[in-house]
Amino acid sequence: MKLGDLAARLGCPLEGPADVEVTGVAGMDEAGPTEVTFFANPKYFKKLKTTRAAAIIVSPEIASGERPLLRSDNPYLTFAKALEIFYRPYRPPAGIHPTAVIAPDAKLGRNPSIGPYVVIEEGVEIGDDCVLKGFVMVYRQAKIGHRFLAHSHSVVREGVRIGNDVILQNGVVVGGDGYGFAKQADGSYYKIVQSGTAVIEDDVEIQANACVDRAGVGETRIRRGVKVDNLVQVGHGSDVGENSLLCGQVGLAGSSKIGRNVVLAGQVGVAGHLTIGDNVIATAQSGIPHDVEANKVISGYPAMDNAQWLKCAAIYARLPEIFAAYRKLLRLLEKEDVGS
Repeated sequence: MKLGDLAARLGCPLEGPADVEVTGVAGMDEAGPTEVTFFANPKYFKKLKTTRAAAIIVSPEIASGERPLLRSDNPYLTFAKALEIFYRPYRPPAGIHPTAVIAPDAKLGRNPSIGPYVVIEEGVEIGDDCVLKGFVMVYRQAKIGHRFLAHSHSVVREGVRIGNDVILQNGVVVGGDGYGFAKQADGSYYKIVQSGTAVIEDDVEIQANACVDRAGVGETRIRRGVKVDNLVQVGHGSDVGENSLLCGQVGLAGSSKIGRNVVLAGQVGVAGHLTIGDNVIATAQSGIPHDVEANKVISGYPAMDNAQWLKCAAIYARLPEIFAAYRKLLRLLEKEDVGS
């Protein structure tokens, strides 16, 4: 493909020759002389001069350099769209593998692709163009929309509702029992029946080995556009707002309410029965034991305003010398008291 054609398909103004041949896209370090790369993070500014890429996708304010440039208000997003032009994900052909077990009353939409050893129980409904890879399990009465993609060993439990364009990566469990137990007089625990369900709205992706538990009563809901990273735990009865990100190893205790456009970075822990407002960002390994107002950036444990936490962290590193100075001052004060 010519660079000019690529620029036209991406809707980007081109600065440089349009007849350069491009064969793909790659990162700044890996890109070769026929590949396009992107620049979005200022920390990699020096690589603008060292990359061997045929062209670079950059924001409007970046000064012109030696290489052809594609101007974009969002270089990372444009790079993602360029990837789709050169690398189309493989979709297996439509058909049902002979080892699949499908209940007679299950309803499948048009063009299903059902892999080996898939099990679809009674009362299940799945929309058009679904892809279920080998060993996927869909329990009874689950309702799933169009263009569902479930990778191997993912599980959709009974009565779960899933919207359109949802992706489950390997080992995901949606609608497993919530962690509900009542303590008895003898100290043992009595299992509380998890009679609720889990609802996954449109355009959600849940990545490998993450779990979204069903509610004890009512529902657990993952709203439209949410992206859930590997090894995330969403506790029973939680509600995650639209377009929020739950990064690797995040844990939500039961009945957590997460607002829209929230980012919980890696290993953030959220106590149960609390509310996190819209647009909150919690940095990695934060522990959140209380409600958080909208539009806050928080860090640490217990989570506090990020600016305050940075000050505390700087002081914490100096605690030994601060304490030594305090003890020295204390001894001087004791000597003065004795002398008086």
